[in-house]
Amino acid sequence: MAETYDLIVIGAGPVGENVADYANKEGLSTVIVESELVGGECSYWACMPSKALLRPGAALRGARHVAGAEQAVTGGVDPAAVFARRDATVSNYDDGGQVAWLDSAGIALVRGTARIDGPKRVVVTALDGSETVLEARAAVAVATGSSALIPPIDGLAEAKPWTSREATSATEVPPRLVILGGGVVGAEMATAYTSLGSKVTLVVRGGLLGGMEPFAGELVAKSLTDAGADVRLNASITKVVREGAVVTATLDDGSSVEAEEILVATGRAPRTEGLGLASVGLQDGDWLSTDDTLLVDAPTNADDPWLYAAGDVNRRALLTHEGKYQARAAGRVIAARFKDEAPDTGRWTRFTATADHAAVPQVTFTDPEVASVGLTEDAARKAGTKVRVAEYDMAAVAGASVYDDAYVGRAKLVIDDERDVPIGATFAGYDVGEMLHAATIAVVGEVPIQRLWHAVPAYPTLSEVWLRLLETDGRA
Repeated sequence: MAETYDLIVIGAGPVGENVADYANKEGLSTVIVESELVGGECSYWACMPSKALLRPGAALRGARHVAGAEQAVTGGVDPAAVFARRDATVSNYDDGGQVAWLDSAGIALVRGTARIDGPKRVVVTALDGSETVLEARAAVAVATGSSALIPPIDGLAEAKPWTSREATSATEVPPRLVILGGGVVGAEMATAYTSLGSKVTLVVRGGLLGGMEPFAGELVAKSLTDAGADVRLNASITKVVREGAVVTATLDDGSSVEAEEILVATGRAPRTEGLGLASVGLQDGDWLSTDDTLLVDAPTNADDPWLYAAGDVNRRALLTHEGKYQARAAGRVIAARFKDEAPDTGRWTRFTATADHAAVPQVTFTDPEVASVGLTEDAARKAGTKVRVAEYDMAAVAGASVYDDAYVGRAKLVIDDERDVPIGATFAGYDVGEMLHAATIAVVGEVPIQRLWHAVPAYPTLSEVWLRLLETDGRA
């Protein structure tokens, strides 16, 4: 006998939890399926543990850059204490607290591996091989996330490389670590393991943090180099060999690097292999393309919208907070459609993920941090938008000199020249992450530049850079 619910959610990470929660709040009976730990990748192997590894090094740098506090610093980061704090952050890999939350919210949990078996039908296989059949009255929402992509480099897979999971859950610091990839994961783990005492070699095919404003990657690369890391830009690894405890990576210029571990941070793949997508006219292993209501572009959705996808698996924006944002919209729209309420699916409604297109915020927790939202200058110009930009040295802001005796940073505002509204902002500097939400509000709200003059930043704070950017722009 099948168990029947209004909504079946596959994946109990933050995204799946939010889809289930928001639909449940609208009165739908909901079950969530999870094959690993409730709480998902972010809670145990990504966002939370990585930030726990990064914070001690940033705190130590902060103290060393302020006279009076500097004199109290007598040592470096304690790896054992850092790992212990990381373990506490991830609840020692125990999902009991998350399960208790599901229970309190009235959301059912089925543990096992899910497989879609036709429209609105899911078969769950438990570890002991037993099967549970679930059927949905309203919808099935896929929130299975993504996994690390291992590129087809000679010998790499055989060398048993680390992925982000191994890097964030390690219990010892490798004396030497090679990192392949210069995106967010590569840059953050290079920062973390350099602070923990590892000799890091970072191999980047192009420039560091290539999708961001160029100055961001340049500042982070210099910081890593100053801290002792070997940053190799415009370089590639062509072969990897592991002999005993040592990995040797050969680069395209003929040089080689030895290390105890090699971390691959070259991208993500959707966790849809074996999901049963073929039973509904899709391809297992593919990303799930959706519209702004998170409805999957699938043949079986044409007459009866039932299959949704939120989070990494739809490739719209591979960030936990964006996945949760999508989840809130998905939970609401699933409930509204099930109740025949004809939800408003236009831009900027509670039923659509409008911000995914050009207003995605992101903080990269390197040292210095990089905080960005919206479009870079290059992306905006490629989209055909007539833009003007304003840039400013954040170290020249009065608040920076009080905050840090050796402050390093830069800010940039990208402005739609025809509409006179901000469409992108990037801050690179010490502890700029907490400045980002103001920029996000300005971009999402399409606040006119003239009006921004009346948003007076407090003195002396880092946020005074907003005033300096407007003065640099000189158009209001």
